[in-house]
Amino acid sequence: MNPIFTPSLHSQRHQFVVDFVRKNKPNKVADLGCGECQLLKQLRFQRSVELLVGVDMNGPKIRKKMHGLAPLSTDYLQPTFHQLRIDLYQGSVTQRDARLRGFDLVTNIELIEHLTLPDLERFSSVVFGYMRPASVIVSTPNSEFNKLFPGLTGFRHSDHKFEWNRSEFRSWALKVCLDYGYEAEFTGVGEAPQEQQESVGFCSQIGVFQRLNVLPDRDEEEVFSYTLVYSVNYPTLRDNNTFIRVLVSEVLYWAEQMKNRWMEETTGGTNYVSPLSQTRQQKQAACTERLDCPGGGEGEERTVSLWINDQEESGTLNRFVVVPLAALWSFCPKIAELSGNLPNLRRLLMDQPKVKLSQDGSSLLVKCQEQEPEQIDSDEEEDEEDASAVQCSQQTEPEEDWEANI
Repeated sequence: MNPIFTPSLHSQRHQFVVDFVRKNKPNKVADLGCGECQLLKQLRFQRSVELLVGVDMNGPKIRKKMHGLAPLSTDYLQPTFHQLRIDLYQGSVTQRDARLRGFDLVTNIELIEHLTLPDLERFSSVVFGYMRPASVIVSTPNSEFNKLFPGLTGFRHSDHKFEWNRSEFRSWALKVCLDYGYEAEFTGVGEAPQEQQESVGFCSQIGVFQRLNVLPDRDEEEVFSYTLVYSVNYPTLRDNNTFIRVLVSEVLYWAEQMKNRWMEETTGGTNYVSPLSQTRQQKQAACTERLDCPGGGEGEERTVSLWINDQEESGTLNRFVVVPLAALWSFCPKIAELSGNLPNLRRLLMDQPKVKLSQDGSSLLVKCQEQEPEQIDSDEEEDEEDASAVQCSQQTEPEEDWEANI
């Protein structure tokens, strides 16, 4: 059948569901008879969906395909605030399971024709009477269309127990609506040639059911008849550990970029200049160098002060470029989005071991290069000069000076 249609018939059915989800934005979606999980693979990219569940009787089939639903590498590298959990169950659609109640959408794509009529009655009771989702999508073959398939005798698939015409499908759907408090609209996918569309209808007929009212929960014993086969939580910025990891990574990356650009402009590309080899005038100049960075508007540039800070630790003289947090917050949209405001950015970074902040917490100290321990000359004249230079290099430029230039 599929070569007759472009795109293929199963692709059109799945696209119908995807379009419905995009329009109605359900949070909890279940696909009954999920099979090889093809529809679930498409629905996981819909940002409104926070819980995605698949149910199928064929445990080996879903076990074979379940790892295709695992998060991609980009989901770990660039997580968003969207949260998603995917659960796969082995079980029958004729059995109740409390974990499937309260969903926004339940889909049944080419499923009901595989059920015997007694099982179809149980299916209706479970889905519409027990699960009671806000919306239900049911697709099933339209037998009137079969005459357009050359050489087809009987049903389209050997496992089909029935195939309904449009009137039979509508009759079943309206009875379900009357019994369980739903209303239905009818459409389909897989169009016939234009001159035959009215006489045979769509190849797959679709009923879209909408619940009319919310009934109070009945005091029933919870039943868990399905077996959980697979469950995965996608990384999300709503998880605090993930959020902090991403924020720190962004801060360190952009601080390093700003430091490198500043070093290129001020030292001709040299990443490290020995503090002891600089004159006092050079160090004073290093204190006041400014860096032009792209601003928020197109083609706009803002100026921010970066400066050198030398610190001696255990006989090692380390050199840092001081990058104001205000510069990172202003120039890096993702940092601003994650932190919300500058005081919150400072608070979030305060206790992070990978981040070295200035004493007042207003700036990030980015090391230029590891410096081998050097014995400081005890000569009185050099001591006096070094002390004067360190005083210059360690001074913190007044906050209003660099903020005025942002």
